[in-house]
Amino acid sequence: GPSDAVPTSKVSIAVALADKLDQLVGFFAIDEKPTGSGDPYALRRAALGIIRIVLGHKLQLALNQQIRIAIKPLRNRMPLKESGFAPPEAVEFGAPDSTGARHDLLDFLADRLKVALREKGTRHDLIDAVFSLGNEDDLVRLVARVEALQSFLKTDEGANLLVGYRRAANILKAEEKKDKTTFDGAVDPKLLSLPEEKALAEALAKAESRIADDIAKEKFVEAMSVMASLRAPVDAFFEHVKVNDDVKQVRANRLNLLARLRATLHLVADFSRIEG
Repeated sequence: GPSDAVPTSKVSIAVALADKLDQLVGFFAIDEKPTGSGDPYALRRAALGIIRIVLGHKLQLALNQQIRIAIKPLRNRMPLKESGFAPPEAVEFGAPDSTGARHDLLDFLADRLKVALREKGTRHDLIDAVFSLGNEDDLVRLVARVEALQSFLKTDEGANLLVGYRRAANILKAEEKKDKTTFDGAVDPKLLSLPEEKALAEALAKAESRIADDIAKEKFVEAMSVMASLRAPVDAFFEHVKVNDDVKQVRANRLNLLARLRATLHLVADFSRIEG
């Protein structure tokens, strides 16, 4: 049942995970997914079981890889041409496919994770913000990142940096629509004249590599501390710098700088998905 004790021995853990993954992959492959309140094959319970076992024992599993393993036995037993998973002769499983069934299954697990964590007070939008990056399918790592992000956003630095992010994103959205282009080029140091824009460029240059390194080493709290250091230069930039400068090259360079700010924060999470 949904509140029963999870298995504890290595063999029972392995068998339970294999059984539930096999069940989920098999039904998703033939497009038999839960709809609304209907779940005749108890797939939600299977997904919740995987989540409780993985988080309960802090098992760091790459779910993408586990799904690839789970689909292999089915290839010789069922016609996968009409399934949600691409046949091996068309594209190796795990690569992008037209139907997106693999992604549907990962999204389904993410939705179950939100339900499982709701009672702990974990915000669902932060799960979306981290999961949507597409580079995190380890539930233990995912939850650790989300919890670190949630703690960070409760601080003044986090709340103000989120405001700065939204301001930067809104400016970029408006100007990219107006110019019918994307501002994601390199920042030219020679075009930085004001001390506040120079300070932001320097802060981002330092933060970018440190955040990426901390994330890779699973030092999520440390990554949030690096983000906190961006609050002051971001606030100063918006207070003293006119983004839409009259000089075309200067304007484009400042918009590229804002795009770099957005990209740097997206190393941690997609801040556009954060509510509130």
